[in-house]
Amino acid sequence: MSQPKVIAGEIFRDARGRIASLNTFHFEDVKRMYVVHHPDTNVVRGWNGHRFERKWLFCSAGAFHVSLVEIDDWASPSKDLQPLFFNLTEKTSALLCVPAGYANCFKATQPNSTLVIFSDKTIEESLADSYRFDKDTWFQWSDAKQ
Repeated sequence: MSQPKVIAGEIFRDARGRIASLNTFHFEDVKRMYVVHHPDTNVVRGWNGHRFERKWLFCSAGAFHVSLVEIDDWASPSKDLQPLFFNLTEKTSALLCVPAGYANCFKATQPNSTLVIFSDKTIEESLADSYRFDKDTWFQWSDAKQ
């Protein structure tokens, strides 16, 4: 995977409730998962990037604006990089695939939103490959519409 992509899932509803699935996604490369809960819509998390780690993001509750940027120089990235934008929501079962070499930044657009994140690296590998940049480096999050 060299470019970000979205894997569309399915949502099934009946009298018992709702099932969101990603039946075309296979977990063979996933080593860990974690859940990020944003109680309010003012919190911006990121930019956090990885040269070697791949991630997959799934919104299990609420909704998120997610932005990705491909880093050109890890020591001193260009301020002119153009971010890609994605909206993830519980209403559409979709998995955002983030390749290695990208930084991500996101914020909830609904209170009490939850993002499930899968990674192909252990926590130790991820921490050794973690790069952080100011949240407004490539996009002014105050301009993001709810």
